[in-house]
Amino acid sequence: MPTIVGGILGAVLVLLALPALVQTELLPYDMTIPEDESGLVEDDQELTGGTTKNVQLDVSTQITEVVEKVTPSVVGVVNLQTRQDFWQQEGDSAQQAGVGSGVIYKKQDGTAYVVTNNHVIEGASEIEVVLADETRVKAQLIGGDLFTDLAVLKMPADQVKQVAELGTSENLKVGEPAIAIGNPLGLSFAGSVTQGIISGKERAIPQDFNGDGMEDWQAEVIQTDAAINPGNSGGALINIDGQLIGINSMKIAQSSVEGIGFAIPIDSAKPIIDELEQYGQVNRPYIGIEAYGLNEVPSSEWNNTLNLPQDVEGGLYIRSIRQMSPAAKAGLEPLDVITSLDGEPVRDIIDLRKYLYNEKDPGDEMEITYYRDGEQATTTLTLGSQE
Repeated sequence: MPTIVGGILGAVLVLLALPALVQTELLPYDMTIPEDESGLVEDDQELTGGTTKNVQLDVSTQITEVVEKVTPSVVGVVNLQTRQDFWQQEGDSAQQAGVGSGVIYKKQDGTAYVVTNNHVIEGASEIEVVLADETRVKAQLIGGDLFTDLAVLKMPADQVKQVAELGTSENLKVGEPAIAIGNPLGLSFAGSVTQGIISGKERAIPQDFNGDGMEDWQAEVIQTDAAINPGNSGGALINIDGQLIGINSMKIAQSSVEGIGFAIPIDSAKPIIDELEQYGQVNRPYIGIEAYGLNEVPSSEWNNTLNLPQDVEGGLYIRSIRQMSPAAKAGLEPLDVITSLDGEPVRDIIDLRKYLYNEKDPGDEMEITYYRDGEQATTTLTLGSQE
């Protein structure tokens, strides 16, 4: 019995020690370790055993390729303003008031066109565009639009090498890759690239233009988790094919919020860009009233002052009407409460603006349903043009 146990232990020790003896070449004969069951051995990234396949690692990925393609079309936009105090004279040189980003979207007849955010160039007395190679070019503002936060600039095209390819935002899918390019925190970080995904489509973000704490508009934007910081405004949001799908616009800057950035969808921006380029402004319809949502009126006044029936749940009450405006010509009066436009219910000023700006043009007719002293009535007006 001890002989059998000793033989087994000896065999185990030989099996354990054999690989080490082979590697140190201490054995008096050659010994080859066979291939594994798959028949594959590693040999300079080649596979042997009947088939051969070359495996290569290419650092130039699709993302780096599209970034390299698009980056020259993304520029810095410098807002220069003349600042004067009591001691300064007229004609002093303008000082840098802010820096944002922009995208060259068109080059034609020796002129290059840049789209940026309206708030980037607001108040500027001069504008400079800084190209990817740090060349500075004087630019001229063609026009800007407060509601969409878009502005169009033009400049000489002799040093412009690349124009962005416009894509579409209609077919975007939540979860697909998105790349933001711009100048976060100024020109020191020019051409910065951040990568993320499309987090949401058609997000409605409230806008307060006059700082009174009330919503004046709701911007419909793309949500992305690609980092968008101050200075990125006006920059490019592109897809994996290198196409422009959005204009970076804003970021929720709260300590408790991370990874939420917004961009203006390119499909919404295109008609505004075209109109700004052609006319220098967006020609929107107007009716000539100062109105407020009923949600801003104490409920007690709904009955006492406006004499509204109990079944009226929302609408716009008219505070004042401009003389000779379309509303005045249609017979509307202060304290009238508008409840629908062309049969579409309206509850606040945002509903009114959205219907006018998205569905109507100057010169169109519009039917208004309203209440006056508790009685429902309708009138039809012809929309004017907003100056």
